[in-house]
Amino acid sequence: MTVQNILLSGVVGSTAYGLAREGSDIDRLGMFAAPTEDLHGLHRPKESHVTTAPDRTLHEAAKWCRLALSGNPTVMELVWLSDELYETRTPLGDELIGIRGALLSSDRVRDAYLGYATQQFRRLQGRGDGSFSADTRKRTAKHARHLKRLCHQGFELYSTGRLTVRVEDPESYHRFGEEVATDSDAALPLLRYFEEAFAKYRTVLADEPDERAVEAWLRRVRRNFFAV
Repeated sequence: MTVQNILLSGVVGSTAYGLAREGSDIDRLGMFAAPTEDLHGLHRPKESHVTTAPDRTLHEAAKWCRLALSGNPTVMELVWLSDELYETRTPLGDELIGIRGALLSSDRVRDAYLGYATQQFRRLQGRGDGSFSADTRKRTAKHARHLKRLCHQGFELYSTGRLTVRVEDPESYHRFGEEVATDSDAALPLLRYFEEAFAKYRTVLADEPDERAVEAWLRRVRRNFFAV
């Protein structure tokens, strides 16, 4: 798959989190700009391109912004990666990294990160008492690691306005995953702790994201890719 006008892309997922082990997939996430003229035709250009060999997801700039403004944890990490994980960086991509704080708002960050973590917990509970196949156990441990990461990263964003993609003490995440794979209820104290932490902590984030700043950036993208 060849996608033109990639603005920003990099390695995400377990590699970025520091949780990768032998055999782990390498996931990539990026953003591209559709030619501005194509946005005015009868049929709008495709907004996302997803491949599995390699594992890569690319979102059109406007779609990426809408997802990020909603607090989506998956897309959010693209503008918080460490330098060595970026594979494509353009001046417009760097501009977006520079205004990444404009994407954040208190309720959306809390609801998105805690909401995703709660979804992971419900998946875990739906798998019963741990008496399942080795493959299901592996997926269960992975979902448990996601739950813990979402809680920690979401609360960091909520309380500091910053996101550290690489987790502290990766082995503790793997131990947590194995524990929860044996007993799904082992994840409940962690989830309850962060529910209370979000409820009690006074966030540094604004009530609403700065959509004007994001809109101004997107309009610069559109001007840049308008063929005269």
